Amino acid sequence: MPSDDRRTILVLGATGKQGGSTARYLLDRGWPVHAFVRDPGKPAAQALRERGATLVQGDLDDAGSLRKAMAGMYGLFSVQTPLGEGGVPGEERHGKLVADIAHETGIEHMVHSSVGGAERPEGVHWRESKLRIEERIGEHDLPVTFLRPAYFMENLNTDMFPPKMAGDRLVYRRGLAPGVPLQMIAANDIGYFAADAFDAPEEFIGAKVELAGDELTGEQIAEVFQRHTGIPTSFESISMEELKETNPWQATAYDWLNRIGYTADLPTLRKQFPGLLTLEQWLGSTGWKPLPAE
Repeated sequence: MPSDDRRTILVLGATGKQGGSTARYLLDRGWPVHAFVRDPGKPAAQALRERGATLVQGDLDDAGSLRKAMAGMYGLFSVQTPLGEGGVPGEERHGKLVADIAHETGIEHMVHSSVGGAERPEGVHWRESKLRIEERIGEHDLPVTFLRPAYFMENLNTDMFPPKMAGDRLVYRRGLAPGVPLQMIAANDIGYFAADAFDAPEEFIGAKVELAGDELTGEQIAEVFQRHTGIPTSFESISMEELKETNPWQATAYDWLNRIGYTADLPTLRKQFPGLLTLEQWLGSTGWKPLPAE
């Protein structure tokens, strides 16, 4: 792989899960990497510097810092999140600004992480926002690869109905309807596919790649938890009525998952990357443990 600055890739979100994974895989494959970070002193940023990345300080709300960081770059890994202070509107604003500046500065290959099923938002506002970012990239006719990840396994570590102990049993409660499969992926695996896209632009520019590493029903997910923990585990499907009352955001999310869902081609993805983690492997690799009973 060429190692001169004309082939350098700027990685946004470099201290996050997707950006950090992408930066590490690129560095391992010999790509020069500029890591776009808000705080160069952050341990995750320093870890990237020690691996060989050049730290570039900036902020997605600062167009000047983005423009300076992208100047002269060959490639760009782009990812935004609705979980920041700006919420969904902030994510859309950031994504569109990145697209505009990538066009202005002449980025030769942009790999953008969006969301699985982006073309079917079905009125889900955060999905509509991600689609509008994709559309802005398209309006500029940028040489782009869209990565579209499924449900993140890391969501199992959040407070959005995490599996919890109930007496001597573990209970997995979600809005997933009985018998409906859920595709999911470990965020760290996304970096592998981003690096593949940069390695083979002739194959990946113009591609829209749905990404997942496993596909399980709620009942099967409970079985995986039971094997991992050794604790008897059951799945409880939360009704839409309950979710609408307690967590409308989750009601909207699971309504989409139950009606439409993700459509990644797992056998093909696993041929491309045999190390793609299943849920059981992810639980083992992270040392996942259930929350105690309340």
